[in-house]
Amino acid sequence: MRIERLGDLGEAPRVLRAVGDATSRLELPPPAALTGDWFDALAVIAPSLAAQPVPAADAFAVPLGSQAPERGAVGGGWVGYLSYPDAAADGGGHRIPEAAGGWTDCVLRRDRDGKWWYESLSGAPMPDWLSAALAAAPAPPRACRIAWAAADRHAHRGGVLACLDAIGAGEVYQACVCTQFAGMVAGAPLDFFLDGVARTSPARAAYVAGPWGAVASLSPELFLRRRGTVVTSSPIKGTLPLDAWPSALRASPKEVAENIMIVDLVRNDLGRVAITGTVTVPELLVVRRAPGVWHLVSTVSAQVPVELPTSALLDAAFPPASVTGTPKHRARQLISQWEHARRGIYCGTIGLASPVAGCELNVAIRTVEFDTHGRAVLGVGGGITADSNPDAEWAECLHKAAPVVGVPYTATAASVG
Repeated sequence: MRIERLGDLGEAPRVLRAVGDATSRLELPPPAALTGDWFDALAVIAPSLAAQPVPAADAFAVPLGSQAPERGAVGGGWVGYLSYPDAAADGGGHRIPEAAGGWTDCVLRRDRDGKWWYESLSGAPMPDWLSAALAAAPAPPRACRIAWAAADRHAHRGGVLACLDAIGAGEVYQACVCTQFAGMVAGAPLDFFLDGVARTSPARAAYVAGPWGAVASLSPELFLRRRGTVVTSSPIKGTLPLDAWPSALRASPKEVAENIMIVDLVRNDLGRVAITGTVTVPELLVVRRAPGVWHLVSTVSAQVPVELPTSALLDAAFPPASVTGTPKHRARQLISQWEHARRGIYCGTIGLASPVAGCELNVAIRTVEFDTHGRAVLGVGGGITADSNPDAEWAECLHKAAPVVGVPYTATAASVG
């Protein structure tokens, strides 16, 4: 394995823009990127990734090592995404492939001190084109504009009311009901991602693109982290806008109940593959800031057998608990009836599986899906409990969408209410 210190190259958007410009000019596959808080680093960039459609069962199917090498290197691995698996009421198919990704032998990694490293699993030196791209003068930002159409408030309200009826009937205790914004794109998806990361600094941002389209995720949420035998998940449930007092989250019976129910669901999911007696909750009901909102976050940890493949872990835990409901199987069945359009990448997962550094996956919320026809889709939603109010749930959707669509909440509410 090769590890070379590159020094201070600047923020992740600047480096990613330089690499993206070079791959476009040289007609190479585009870069993929993870920025925010990944693998104990600030950014991990695959300089050129041939991301191709794969069967859903093959996503992240990489044998994992027991620990990262010296200096916390990632080295490379399989980078890609896996869509939310269920259909919706309209019966429509996937707009982009259900799963896609590719193998990268090398990455650029920005450590916690802001220094960049070049790493290669095979020991290959940095390609000349990449050296030249990193040394070039920074290109100015370019705009990617999306003309977002109004989301269907009436349909969302109907879904929330149906969920409340199901809760009253004892079919579910909680479920996530979502809506979608769709728009036409003028510009490059990578520029949309770069702008979103620069504006909002999300903790679990991710970008993957290919001939099939692109996914640009500004997610704050960790779905799964695996280091050897230790698996961690940090579900988010409970949301208030940033202009509210963060202490109000912990004081809200509705928000707390939402989080506790999902923590129990994650414990159950991980318990299906964990070593008996190892499932713990090291963090419960922590208030954290995310783009545009405050969130309640908890953390569940477990130990799994060292030989457990990632596919078995995903079989137990995917789709993420925080975007489904309790009980999970029945909630998924009902969500497919309540929501009119397939979620797609929204509520799926994006990340990297490295043979030396383990696997990290986000929950693909605050995530835009780009197809090959210039269309973009953004999903937003929230957890419904017995105390939910349909108007408040709609407002929560708008709060979550506002940082992604790039306009203040008040303007968003006026245009899509």
